[in-house]
Amino acid sequence: MKVAGIIQARLGSTRLPNKMLLSLHGKPIIEWVIKRVKKSKNLDDIIVAIPNDKKNDILEKYIKNLGVNVFRGSEDNVLERFYKSIEDKDFSHIVRICADNPLICPTEIDNLVSFYKKENPDYAYNHIPKNNLYPDGFGAEMISVELLKYLYNNVTKQSHKEHCLSYITDNPNKFNIKTFNPDKELHYPNLKFDVDTFDDYYKLASKDFNIDITAKELVELFKENK
Repeated sequence: MKVAGIIQARLGSTRLPNKMLLSLHGKPIIEWVIKRVKKSKNLDDIIVAIPNDKKNDILEKYIKNLGVNVFRGSEDNVLERFYKSIEDKDFSHIVRICADNPLICPTEIDNLVSFYKKENPDYAYNHIPKNNLYPDGFGAEMISVELLKYLYNNVTKQSHKEHCLSYITDNPNKFNIKTFNPDKELHYPNLKFDVDTFDDYYKLASKDFNIDITAKELVELFKENK
């Protein structure tokens, strides 16, 4: 199994424009994501997949300065962007990582890959608290490149192209979908660590922590603010 971590990022967010370059404790959000993902032991490579329009040129430059591969493709057809980013490479599986999650946990990425290897589902996830006890924003999603290619060739609905793995979760009868629980110390599904809005950003910016903070330390820091 050869696994690529694909980080989905862009500057054109409608709810919080340019958030990838917003400073969180002195570093842009995209740097938090990349540096934390780089600590994962179960990813063979990392690709940041961004839109190919001019406004994302500055994002590409910043990402390349962090020593990570960049692939540029369609802004609206994220499914195509993902597939094209690995089409000519020899990966067997991908882990989709959302750059809205500056506090993504490398250990939880590794736990996801280990779980997938053991259970061999079509789709495994631990990024949201749905049928599990995870906080929102520590994990990711994983599928095979073979399934990604199937989606790319068969999905027709625009919403499924924009939300690139949503066809799977919208059709649970067609796919073997699995998730799992984190260690007991992380059983806080009420906690949200992704950044969709300014309020989300403000909540993270108002607490004092550094880029190396662990998931368990984050839960301790935020669990009283339910």
